[in-house]
Amino acid sequence: MPGVNWRDDAACRNADPDLFFPIGKAGPALYQIDQAKRICQACPVCAPCLAWALENGVASGVWGGATEDERRILRRTPEPEHRPWAGR
Repeated sequence: MPGVNWRDDAACRNADPDLFFPIGKAGPALYQIDQAKRICQACPVCAPCLAWALENGVASGVWGGATEDERRILRRTPEPEHRPWAGR
């Protein structure tokens, strides 16, 4: 069970922060995005991380395994009961 502050349990705590903030959406950035998402997949606090990014309108980087484009799509989901990150 994750701690009170989900960031304390984040799998990315010891990873290179640049990995989660690739420049661009092609070439080497695709590799960085893939690597960041792999770390997120194994993270025990992936859902709270994604929820935080969505609730706070974070526009850049990979958060909770989602890129900025993926989060933009998730934000368009109109009903809270269809938001899997809500309430976590």
